[in-house]
Amino acid sequence: MLVFLVCSMLATGLTLTPPAMLAPLRNVRLVLVALALNFVLAPAFAWVLTIVIPLDRGHAIGLLLLGGAAGAPFLPKVVESARGDLTLAAALMGLLTIGTIVFLPFALPLMVPGLQAAPWSIARPLVLLIVLPLAGGMFVNQVAAVPAGRAAPVLAKIGNAALLLLFVLLVGLNCTALLGVVGSGAILAALLFFAGLFVIGWLLGGASSRERGALGLATAARNFGAALVPAASSFSDPKVTLMIVVGAIVCLVVCFLAAGWLRRNASPPVHT
Repeated sequence: MLVFLVCSMLATGLTLTPPAMLAPLRNVRLVLVALALNFVLAPAFAWVLTIVIPLDRGHAIGLLLLGGAAGAPFLPKVVESARGDLTLAAALMGLLTIGTIVFLPFALPLMVPGLQAAPWSIARPLVLLIVLPLAGGMFVNQVAAVPAGRAAPVLAKIGNAALLLLFVLLVGLNCTALLGVVGSGAILAALLFFAGLFVIGWLLGGASSRERGALGLATAARNFGAALVPAASSFSDPKVTLMIVVGAIVCLVVCFLAAGWLRRNASPPVHT
């Protein structure tokens, strides 16, 4: 996880400049829709699923934590695999990461009785492992564009390999525990949650197919690293953490399948 986060964020930053990354955020409608999808609709959808599907309390809490954690660090990678706009993906990731830092500590105690999450405990890993490498990469790109261009593909390949290994380890190291949740409704709830978020984000993303795809993926790609912080610090029930692990696996599968669908259905380039 550490190698993936640092390498992928550095690689993304090395290909961007601050003005280019901030440019998409001048679209007020895009910003408001992204915030509403991720910090109003996603938590509400998670809450509805915990009522409709009879989940264990620990599983329900884990799903609610995922509902409040946006700004997944793998968002640029999944948008890139969909042949989408990498700059827009990085801008949305930055916006939603900041939103998560603000939202999680203050909103989740209202949704999950007994939850206590210190703001800095949630913000620290997000700042250190996402914001700083991304900003550092952009700084290097500003002062040394040629070396930045050479280093970015290498770091991207390392990040891709680390993401693949992360997925394998999530499944392999938790195989017994994952088999234990079969029939509990946890996997069904996670599948409905992530697939539903992508569909809703895509439908509400606007007229532009570029924005629809990016917003659909940005809404479905939850930040399971951020969700694990309050899960580990505020709850002793291992089912809370297990639900987040289940969610992480299902999230990665759904997002990359959705990216493949977007790639196959992308409009062909117009030749003049």
